[in-house]
Amino acid sequence: MKFNEDSRVKIPTILHFVRLGYTYLSLKEQTWNESTNIFTDIFQKNIKRLNPELSDGDVKRFYDEISLCLENEDIGKAFYEKLTSKSDKRIIDFENFDNNTFNVVTELTYKKDDEEFRPDITLLINGIPLAFIEVKKPNNRDGILDEHKRIQRRFENKKFRKFVNLTQLMVFSNNMEYDINSAQPIEGAFYATASYQKPGFNYFREEETFDLTNILSEIPDELETAILKDTNLVGIKHAAEFQTNKNPNTPTNKICTSLFQPARLAFLLQYGFAYVKDGDGPLQKHIMRYPQLFATKAIETKLEAGIKKGIIWHTQGSGKTALAYYSVKFLTDYFQSKNIVPKFYFIVDRIDLLTQSSKEFKHRGLVVHEIDSREAFSKDIKSTSVIHNNSGKAEITVVNIQKFEDDPNVIKNNDYNLNIQRIYFLDEVHRSYNPKGSFLANLQESDANAIKIGLTGTPLLGDEYNSRLLFGDYIHKYYYNSSIADGYTLRLIREEIETKYKLTLKEALESIQLLKGNADKKVIYAHPKFVEPMLDYIVQDFEKARIAMNDATIGGMVVCDSSEQAKMMFEIFESKYAQAEAPTLLMAAEPIESYDKTKREKSKVLRAAVILHDIDTKDERKNRVAEFKGGKIDLLFVFNMLLTGFDAPRLKKLYIGRVIKSHNLLQTLTRVNRTYKDFRYGYVVDFADIQSEFDKTNRAYFDELQSELGDEMEHFSNLFKSSEEVNVEIQEIKDVLFAFDTLNAENFSKQITQINNRKQMLEIVKALNNARSLYNLIRLSGNYELLEKLDFNKLTQLSRLANERLSLINTKEALENNIDTSNLLNIALEDVLFAFVKVKEGEMILADQLKDILQRTRESLCGNFDPKDPVFVSLKEELERLFKKKNLNEITKEEMERNIKELQVIYEASREVERKNQLLKAKYDNDAKYARMHKRLMEKDPLTDSESKLFDALHSLKLEVDANILKNSKMLENESFVEKMMVRLVIDQLKNKHHIDLNADQANNIKTMMVKEYMNEFYGRAY
Repeated sequence: MKFNEDSRVKIPTILHFVRLGYTYLSLKEQTWNESTNIFTDIFQKNIKRLNPELSDGDVKRFYDEISLCLENEDIGKAFYEKLTSKSDKRIIDFENFDNNTFNVVTELTYKKDDEEFRPDITLLINGIPLAFIEVKKPNNRDGILDEHKRIQRRFENKKFRKFVNLTQLMVFSNNMEYDINSAQPIEGAFYATASYQKPGFNYFREEETFDLTNILSEIPDELETAILKDTNLVGIKHAAEFQTNKNPNTPTNKICTSLFQPARLAFLLQYGFAYVKDGDGPLQKHIMRYPQLFATKAIETKLEAGIKKGIIWHTQGSGKTALAYYSVKFLTDYFQSKNIVPKFYFIVDRIDLLTQSSKEFKHRGLVVHEIDSREAFSKDIKSTSVIHNNSGKAEITVVNIQKFEDDPNVIKNNDYNLNIQRIYFLDEVHRSYNPKGSFLANLQESDANAIKIGLTGTPLLGDEYNSRLLFGDYIHKYYYNSSIADGYTLRLIREEIETKYKLTLKEALESIQLLKGNADKKVIYAHPKFVEPMLDYIVQDFEKARIAMNDATIGGMVVCDSSEQAKMMFEIFESKYAQAEAPTLLMAAEPIESYDKTKREKSKVLRAAVILHDIDTKDERKNRVAEFKGGKIDLLFVFNMLLTGFDAPRLKKLYIGRVIKSHNLLQTLTRVNRTYKDFRYGYVVDFADIQSEFDKTNRAYFDELQSELGDEMEHFSNLFKSSEEVNVEIQEIKDVLFAFDTLNAENFSKQITQINNRKQMLEIVKALNNARSLYNLIRLSGNYELLEKLDFNKLTQLSRLANERLSLINTKEALENNIDTSNLLNIALEDVLFAFVKVKEGEMILADQLKDILQRTRESLCGNFDPKDPVFVSLKEELERLFKKKNLNEITKEEMERNIKELQVIYEASREVERKNQLLKAKYDNDAKYARMHKRLMEKDPLTDSESKLFDALHSLKLEVDANILKNSKMLENESFVEKMMVRLVIDQLKNKHHIDLNADQANNIKTMMVKEYMNEFYGRAY
């Protein structure tokens, strides 16, 4: 049988959608508007049915209105508001979701001008393409990463704006289970929503148990046959592999059940998306993470059971504020369906958390009402008004209880209103809610019927106040291990400061003690003699980290022993390291600095800020924090502020200068666990044990967690990278790189140039890339001999050389072997060719143009289904000539310009070949086998002078052959039987029925060609 992504994944997935209730549509029998890909007949019929008051003209104008709003630069926000509207014209019936029309199609072309792409599977709701699925076969080269890059390029292309704005949900799968050890999404089935940049790929781990006998229907045999005929895969119908891949528990089918069964899809479309506008940044579209989805549904389950309080434990960095936003969307409809008006509160215990959470809600479009006094809260509680704004938009009241939580006077609501349901989200319930204080009593007395949902990012530690007794049992949990496995947070690396700096600081302490006697420790640790060497270490270490990690954009934060120490550290920094304000004037003929020097300059720490409650005004501190998040400040010096609730993804290095206990410890550590670019870890440098004669290690942090967590410890086992894991990885790096000269980049390049084995080269690339990530772990482990053998300043250079060699091997395989030209699509050729050492602006502009045209040319050639076409062969050879001629990262500006022109010619010619190929394939019901045979029979000595006559004969032959195979697909296992059948049908159809003059040799050649095509398809061999 044909054994590729179509037969193994795509067709079984289409059949699974049919079982889920979607109706398969053949594109041969449908019409759609190519500018939007909306199936207008289906759309108009459903809009008229859902809105019977509309005339045909109204429906047409409504379509035009939708088409116009799809042109907005808003990631489809205006369209989404129309899609989910229940008060205006309805596009979807959400009250009775089964009342909509669900269709599935395959290979629907998304096209604008000369640019196009074809998702494997597209889903239509009432004729609108709201979702698509891209599939790959298991163990495909580069896994899902290649698909991730491809969708990024497509969605960045402004020609596809309308399609991006329409798309709500996407799935990308190579039909494999998730690899829990993978640092990036390579294997598995992932979901995403639209983006103008790189869509975020999300894992989905189903938490509910489905009764598949109720969810899935059986497919009539004749319907399955019709789908196989329509997709030209009749030969796979009875194959054992095909039956296996139809299993509803394959990874692709599982995620499709989770996301696209009607009830779940209705939930996601209504409540699973958020448009987020963060300051001057671009508008983004977010989709619910699966733990947020199941937490929201768990709230519903609790409410249905009559339970009105509980705790959601979702680890830091997993999006608790976003969860509250999604819950507000859902609970608004939930209560309104019961004729109850909900009123939402978000309770925090610090002014900075009020500011941050308010901002997060505003970014998502909620109207926020802020309360920071007991009087205002009392007034709001007694008010029967649900919202404070006049627009009617959804609203949440954010309350800071810091100043009035111990007020002895109970806030009592005497105007109890049964039609108002208050819902309190209480943030960080592992702290601050003392049952002996008055706030909880006030809250209970204010409305005994209120719903109280506690949120926490850390376990509920301690015995004095048991949060579960105060707020109820857990509603939903999402642990660190899961968050790390899902790529939402990073693992942490604990670094011990180097021995020589321990000794320097110890000497400083002794010197201060001689001067100060038995002074307070706070005074000693804030003394300049102690602070200056500590700051020197931090600055030097942080600059080294930026170089080693090859990223000068990361930020650092120092948690000081006291506010006095923080002030002194900032004072010394300003006098010793701060950037000079005076601008430097460049000389007209100033020489260009070396790459290494430029890199070191960019890595320098030049700006810092101190964030303390008694330094600067609230607005000034707010601006400093914003500057840090925006990358304008390198280091922050703090004491108690920003240790919790502070999210800055670029914060990747944390310097701990004091012992931090209990909940605050975990909260502080996880300031560096947010995902950022391709980072795999967040880094924590421990100074705290300096106070205890330098004989403790930062293992104390882990021991503290272990002693307090008890049975919950298993869920934190993956938070830190263990020393055993570090040693294993270090040894692997040593072994892989042992035979190579890693001190001399030129020698290293010559050595790896002799390697032609892809597997061996891949091993070297992985080792080098991993060595870069593990730089700090190597220091931590004490394997200093490895640092001597491997010059980490050369690491980026060596890694680039190795990646170039690997990609070159991939490219040569694809260009030189006719086995499978689709390999061209599976390599990032352009990523190899443009690692320019020269970075003049003009050259980089040209380089981008060259990269773009090479990418488009490569992909255009890859789309060709007929690699033996003489025109295609000549174009491929011309591309190969350009590629082999010279290493493109060494070419001159003039050569770049010449190559761009030559590639443009190849690209235009390949587009024309593709256009003609697609027209011919469409004539044969999109069966590439017969399109290829048609072309071969019209080349050199044509079988007939009339192409239309040849088409009539071949198409008739196709129908007969396919009908015979459908009756007995087992025949393809017997090639001699197939040969006899083919030669009989060739003579019968071409000679007898269509009167094409055939001699014995011609009939035999056609028979041989047909048998080869069908047997290649059956056995999954490339043409």
